[in-house]
Amino acid sequence: MEYEALTGTLWDKGTFWVTVAVLIFLFFFGKKIVGAITTMLDQRSAEIQRELDEASRLRAEAEAMLKDAETRREAALAQAKDMLAMAGREAERLAADLLAEAEASARRREQMAKERIAAAESAAVAEVREAAAALAALAAERVLKETIDAAHDQGLIDQAIIGLPAALRQKAA
Repeated sequence: MEYEALTGTLWDKGTFWVTVAVLIFLFFFGKKIVGAITTMLDQRSAEIQRELDEASRLRAEAEAMLKDAETRREAALAQAKDMLAMAGREAERLAADLLAEAEASARRREQMAKERIAAAESAAVAEVREAAAALAALAAERVLKETIDAAHDQGLIDQAIIGLPAALRQKAA
């Protein structure tokens, strides 16, 4: 069969006419087919370009969002550091205030204790004085009862009445 394909005239063979038919078909419809394929490929290329542009836009948007998120994260970290520092300072201030308040309270209690001690001391001194005065009065009364009689008593009263105007003048001056 190979031998027959290679011998004889070219236009007597079916392959020749099939080839001619394909070439004529391609000549008439080739431009349309190529145009349709080209149009289809151009549309596909434009669609891919749109998708690439969209992907590029989305990537740029994502990068912007990432930058924004990083900026907000850094701001939040800075704010958290500031808040921690402020809380530390506030804690130190509160501790100092509490210490000062405790010291003031201790001083007040100490002062109150000193005042109570002084009041108790003066009350005790007054009580001792009262007791001593009462005892002295009682002793004077006994001594007077034992040593002074009615006549001597009358002489003392008269002497006190005579000295009363001079004592009043001396008090007034």
